[in-house]
Formats: sequence, C-alpha cells, structure tokens
Amino acid sequence: MNLEALQTSWRRVERIGDEATQYFYSHLFLAHPEVREMFPIRMSTQRAKFFAALGRIVSNVETLADDPEFVAQLGRDHRRFGVIADHYPAAGASLLATLAHFHGARWTEELAQTWTDAYWAVAGIMTAAAEQAADTPAWWDADIVATERRSIDVTVHTVRPLQPFHYEAGQSIAIEIPQRPRLWRYFSPANAPRPDGTFDIHVQAVDGGEVSATFARMVRPNDRIRLGSPVGTALVIPPEAADRLLLVAGGSGLAPLRAVLDRIEQTWRHSGFAPQVRLFHGVRTAWNLYDHEALTALTEYPWFTYTPVVSEDPGFRGVQGMVGAVAARGLDLSGCTALVCGSPTMVTATVSDLTIAGMPRHAIRYEMFGQAAAADQPADQRSSDKVAQWM
Repeated sequence: MNLEALQTSWRRVERIGDEATQYFYSHLFLAHPEVREMFPIRMSTQRAKFFAALGRIVSNVETLADDPEFVAQLGRDHRRFGVIADHYPAAGASLLATLAHFHGARWTEELAQTWTDAYWAVAGIMTAAAEQAADTPAWWDADIVATERRSIDVTVHTVRPLQPFHYEAGQSIAIEIPQRPRLWRYFSPANAPRPDGTFDIHVQAVDGGEVSATFARMVRPNDRIRLGSPVGTALVIPPEAADRLLLVAGGSGLAPLRAVLDRIEQTWRHSGFAPQVRLFHGVRTAWNLYDHEALTALTEYPWFTYTPVVSEDPGFRGVQGMVGAVAARGLDLSGCTALVCGSPTMVTATVSDLTIAGMPRHAIRYEMFGQAAAADQPADQRSSDKVAQWM
C-alpha cells in the first residue's frame, strides 16, 4: 500500500470540503436508497462526522495495525445504526466513486487499488469488532427518572437503564433521545456507578445545537432514551493510581471529572485513602457554576480543593481568566497527574498551558477522539460527539 499517495490524495479531497461529502452521500443514497433511513434527516452534522473520522483514519494509517481501537470502536458503534457487513461494499463503492470524481486524471489504477486496500483494511477491523461485540446489546433502553434545572443553561437528568449497564467513572456514553431520532451525542455520567444503576447526565443547552437544547429543555421524566456502550479510558483512573490529581473542566466537561471525584469520595469513606485533588471549573459566567454548592461542600474533605474560574463576567468576585491558564499558574505540578475535559479549544489551550508550566506531556490525560461535530458546542463546552458515525 502506497501510504504517501493515500495521504496526499486525501489532502486534495479535504481541500474540497463539504462538496466531497455531499457527493459521497448522494452517490450512496442513489445507489442504495434502502440505507437512507439509517441516517438523520438533516445531514450537515453527519457529513462533518464522516470527514473527521475518515481524516483521522487516513492520517494515522501507518499505526492502524498496532492501534486499531478507534476503528474498532467505530465498528461496534455502527451496530446501533443497523449497519451490517453487507453495507460495507456499498459504502466502499461510493467512497471510491467520490475519490475518482474529484481526482479526475489523477485517479490512476494504482491509486484506486491503494484506496481499495485501505478501505477494506478498515472495514475488516470494523466488521470484526462488531462481530466480537455481538453478544452485547447494540444499545440499552433507559428511562429518565428525574430532571433538575441547575441553571439557565444546564439540566441534570437522572437516568435508569432497563438492563444491567456497566461503565467506569470517567467514561462517556452515546445517547439518543426520542425527540431527535438517529442523532446520537456523547455525554458522560457525572457519578461513579451506584448500586441502583442510575446515573446523572449534565446537559448544557447550546443555541442552535441539534440535540443539546432539546435534551436540556424538552426531555422529561418517563421519557425513554437509548444508550450506546461506554467508551474512553483516558479519564478513567483508579484513586490509588496517583498521589496528586489536577482536574481541569470547562463547562459541562465537569461531568466525567465529577464522576472521578465521586469515586474518590467513595474510596475515602471505605478505606480512608484519597489522593490530593485540586479541581478548577471554568465557565463563561457565574450562573454556569451549576455544581458550585455541592463542590464547595466537598472542600470539607482534607484532600479536596475547588476553584471556580469565570472568564467573561467582570462582576464575578472570584478568580477570573481562562481555566487552563489559571490552573497552570503558580502551582507545584511535580508528581501530579492532570485530567482535562472541555471543548477541543479548551483542551488544547489547557494542555499547552500545563506543558509550558512544566508538566510532562504524559502526565496530562484527556479524550479527543473523533472531534467531529462541533455544531452543538460553543467554545467553553465539551465535545459531545466523541466517536463519529462515518458510514
């Protein structure tokens, strides 16, 4: 496989942008109209997901054999859309047709074979992962059992799965709400697993978002939602794995870090052990400090320190600034492990700030896989579309 030719040709298509993805889906739906119902009615966000996922795969194709997890997760996730092995030849044919159309005379037999080999290598990983996961549900049904408006923008939903559902504190879950069918978005449970199986989801409404505003304001108790399988390992950390933890959250990116904190609190109560934990929660305005009261109460523990940070409210009497810069300022970061969660912009800035302040890159943990559809996210929110549907 000519990897250089593969990546060079993909960069040409990337420069074309949305026109190429429109062509791909038009070709696919015309050739196979039966698959149209697997996709959302509005395709703008879906097209962005396709580009982001395929771009990541092509950019990292050299390491695909050694680190196939991103592609394997795509294969497992596609089960909830009804994708089966027979759909892969159709998608492959449309992808090759799209590439041929936009490359024109540059589309040679050798390049076509390179892309064919690459596509089927990816498809093989995806179908194998889907087959291996066949004994687990494609999704789990769950009920909303309680809803609490925490601020103008933030709602906390309590969710009860109808079947046993296992996740680790710090993981994320794809969710489909009945008001927005086939528009799955990733959210993180904001608590460690409970004996009764319930968990809380923090939802921040975003103007113009396809899902978030509806999820925050229209979903009610007794609504039934769907859950995908939990994903992510970067924010999953046992309480005993670090002596000092720095948690840096932007907006509702607080949720997975809140779950990590909840697990540490449980361990403290049972064993008397906890690492030293310092949490910085960054928001634009003071009313978005939606968990301020509960976090303040936790500062009674000798191992926990909490600092709210506001970036766009001059009247706020506490710490002001960008949360990553504040977290990196004047702290002893030696021997510390940092967990960072927020929008792609916030995470990138925070990682840079912490690195400049002297924290080793390997000590900074965050999730950034599949940053596809930012349409539902402003700058101070975490990405809810972590793993993209691309076929």
